[in-house]
Amino acid sequence: MSTFLGMPAPPPRSPYGTGNLRGDRAFPRAAHDELGNGQLRRNLGRATGTIRAKRLNVTGELPDWEALRDAGSAIKTDTMNRLPELLEQLERKVTERGGTVHWARDAAEANAIVARLVTATGSDEVIKVKSMATQEIGLNEHLESVGITPYETDLAELIVQLADDKPSHILVPAIHRNRDEIRQIFLDRIPGVDPELDNVPAHLAAAARGYLREKFLTTKVAVSGANFGIAETGTLAVVESEGNGRMCLTLPETLITVMGIEKVLPRYQDLEVFLQLLPRSSTGERMNPYTSLWTGVTPGDGPQDFHLVLLDNGRTAALADAIGRAALNCIRCSACLNVCPVYERTGGHAYGSTYPGPIGAVLTPQLAGMHAAKDDPNSSLPYASSLCGACFDACPVKIDVPSLLVELRHQHTEQTGVTPEKLAMKAAAAVMRRPALYTAAQKASALGRVVAGRDGTISRLPPPLSGWSDSRDTAAPPRETFRSWFASEEGRATLRAAAAEQNTEQNTGHDEEDAT
Repeated sequence: MSTFLGMPAPPPRSPYGTGNLRGDRAFPRAAHDELGNGQLRRNLGRATGTIRAKRLNVTGELPDWEALRDAGSAIKTDTMNRLPELLEQLERKVTERGGTVHWARDAAEANAIVARLVTATGSDEVIKVKSMATQEIGLNEHLESVGITPYETDLAELIVQLADDKPSHILVPAIHRNRDEIRQIFLDRIPGVDPELDNVPAHLAAAARGYLREKFLTTKVAVSGANFGIAETGTLAVVESEGNGRMCLTLPETLITVMGIEKVLPRYQDLEVFLQLLPRSSTGERMNPYTSLWTGVTPGDGPQDFHLVLLDNGRTAALADAIGRAALNCIRCSACLNVCPVYERTGGHAYGSTYPGPIGAVLTPQLAGMHAAKDDPNSSLPYASSLCGACFDACPVKIDVPSLLVELRHQHTEQTGVTPEKLAMKAAAAVMRRPALYTAAQKASALGRVVAGRDGTISRLPPPLSGWSDSRDTAAPPRETFRSWFASEEGRATLRAAAAEQNTEQNTGHDEEDAT
């Protein structure tokens, strides 16, 4: 008698995330439209150029900048390696200090939790601190669908919200807007704004301040994100530069924080590293103007009802990928966006996800997958890069974004099945294994000169080669192949002359040594 226990199989993959993690068009098509927007390109060029220069200045001041990067990378790697135990420790510490912790598997659960908590307070309004996590899950849209009005209090997020727009940058969500556009948005959408409002930045900020001040003083519930959560103490941290975060975190009666599970840090001491890395890499400042830390509930000081929503939404799926999990080390500084030549020309909307730029091209497919449907837009994101490596050089925690993009390209190719590209590669391999076929193919390639443009490049190729020419030009074939030149009398004569010249130089060198 024998018992068959079955063949071993890998455990089922954790579910992917949902929410604003997938666009409705592939990156090349979306980027093509964005490239036609001259104003967008000018706005992005000025903004990213300014931030790059500031970042280089302040990072160059620190003799131990590379050591700080190494420390940040090591801390984040250690965190990912023991994430479950650190999250349980964080939950325990927050609870001990009077807070309540909720676990959300995906966007739908997180949205439902927040809406239920707001409704329980009796309020139909919330003020919000800028939060990539709540943008990721589409919290604003969900709250509005159940009769709760969210008010963004970060100036850039407010601009985006009033314009019914979407953020296009991790740090500067309205980077694609200029002052004239912002002025018109305020005139159209802020009640009671001065009709003589001009485009002076200080006057625009004053208009937003006047609109938001009443909300700060009257709204009983706030929703925030978190830059860091400290497992050792249960402390949450938000860094910002306008003071709106400080208002949201201290004035309301109820505070609800939505935090991605990857934002946890093991020790309070770890903030020493990240509070140096983050501001220098993000805004080019030595330190953030406002750094707010809170631990649970303090009687008589600040919100008396604190809730922490720990959001998975595909992060466990990303964590399970031995290579791709490095993307979870991201601290959302946006340094990679500001140095990326692709992002600088297309902007964030072309990526379709809450997370644009190089890190978004890595993180989004990890969180939401690349094969949800045929021609999934996310499958194009790993190719939205020149692989120049500038993002790796700029990343404060040394995420090797180019290598991760190459790995995702490999995964996409493996999962796609039979494609024209694979068939073309197989055909090329078959030809290269047969010298006669290879020679014939070389001769046939000379026909490409017929369709080449005046600049000596081919911009359009027929299917299945159109996939190549859609995104890059191809140099026209030379008039003569190397093999044919090598076999010609001209080639042989050139090689004989080169050999003779080399012999002469060697003999001259020996004569000089003998003379010495």
